Amino acid sequence: MSLYIGIDSGTQSTKAVVLDLKTRKVVAEARASYDLIQGLPAGHMEQHPADWTAALDIVIKAVVAKVDAKRVLGIGVSGQQHGFVPLDGSGAVIRPAKLWCDTSTTAECEILTRKLGGTKAALRKVGLAFLPGFTAPKILWLKRHEPANFKKLRHVLLPHDYLNFYLTGNYFMEHGDASGTALMDVRKRTWSKAVIGAIDPRLADWLPPLSSSDGIAGNLTAEMGAKYGLSTDVIISAGGGDNMMGAIGTGNVKPGLVTASFGTSGTIYAFANQAVVDPRGEIAAFCSSTDGWLPLLCTMNVTTVTEQMRGLFGQDHKAFNAAVKSVPAGANGLVFLPYITGERTPNVPDGSGVMLGLSATNMTSAHLARASMEGVTMGMNYGLRRLAELGVRAKEIRVTGGGAKSPVWRQIMADVFGVPVVAMVEDEGAALGGAIQAAWALARRNNAKSMITRFTEGVVAVKEATRCQPNSKNVERYRALQAVQDKMSLSVREVFKAQRKLVE
Repeated sequence: MSLYIGIDSGTQSTKAVVLDLKTRKVVAEARASYDLIQGLPAGHMEQHPADWTAALDIVIKAVVAKVDAKRVLGIGVSGQQHGFVPLDGSGAVIRPAKLWCDTSTTAECEILTRKLGGTKAALRKVGLAFLPGFTAPKILWLKRHEPANFKKLRHVLLPHDYLNFYLTGNYFMEHGDASGTALMDVRKRTWSKAVIGAIDPRLADWLPPLSSSDGIAGNLTAEMGAKYGLSTDVIISAGGGDNMMGAIGTGNVKPGLVTASFGTSGTIYAFANQAVVDPRGEIAAFCSSTDGWLPLLCTMNVTTVTEQMRGLFGQDHKAFNAAVKSVPAGANGLVFLPYITGERTPNVPDGSGVMLGLSATNMTSAHLARASMEGVTMGMNYGLRRLAELGVRAKEIRVTGGGAKSPVWRQIMADVFGVPVVAMVEDEGAALGGAIQAAWALARRNNAKSMITRFTEGVVAVKEATRCQPNSKNVERYRALQAVQDKMSLSVREVFKAQRKLVE
């Protein structure tokens, strides 16, 4: 039987898994790490695409060495959403990629919103509000701030598309990841003439053609095949954004399931058969990478916050989790607003961290640890409640990412969300999703009626031992704390703007 490689190129590392369809299990894994570019101005978050390709080479070579290379039939690539990879006419990278967590494009968002006639008009025309994380304002930023580089621009790709280009030599983009650019009308699945015109009419020629998510980006080039020891018959599937591929890897390919990813950022999403457009623009009306839709909320501060807090006190993960567990729910009145890198949901790009309620009894490392974990979870719950208002309600949440590995954190999730949470057998959901999508894409080439569920069932599984039920007393306590955090977020936004000027 056949093997499929799944890749997840994230903000901190690239992971690879190999899925054996005969056993329906992951049989090999590898990881390679890299960093953000250091020393940039506040709000600027960038990486060198060459770091991604170097990591891709490492992980593919590593997993191929563990399996029979002749059995590998396909590769599916997941990548961090929204990043802007600018290429010249020869396909060379012009400058480092601005990432999803870059908040330097606030002015460009305002310009695009105004040009489209306001937020309501943008939601009507595109399905999304313009937020600093999205790709469209990054392109306008390049035009306004680096005109010499903009003059060289001939191709616009997202991070996972760039890796597909590296593997196949083809410029390609599928509906799922493209829906996170704010350049595509998510209802019609076509590039938006209104947005393109607001940035630069020439952009229409610099965007790749859009494809269905069951498409194939191309075959492995002879050069890459020789490098990896793989056949050029190996197909590269359409791939998708990390959230879209994480949905596949957690079985979230039909209505009724909700997935939460507790990684560097936090996302909660659910499959839908039609576009779910939030009139307030807080929930992103994305498309899935399985030709459906994926209403999604994103917060920018999750393990970034807890890891900094852990590092502050020099604790390993075991000690940090023990400290959190030693403090009661609510951290004795300590409430943390975790916007240490600004925030996307709610849209507070100038935000910073705020700790409310410090006293002589709770000013301890354990209380601060607990408050940080609770704060980021309540931050995600802000969006979960908004999803519910739009008709997407959770009865159970499948959790992935680094935060999902912590038993104490999973219990906090269950208590804050008020529904059971459970982790997955295979935690690298986005990488697994890439492998599954590659198998599906190859099957669809031979049988257009082949369903994605044929590949998720029996491969995707929850780990029942990790299931946490909500504690009713803690649920009530967190509802009260959530109200405090919500009020705090609203009351300090003008203060954030004034404070931002002091650090620029």
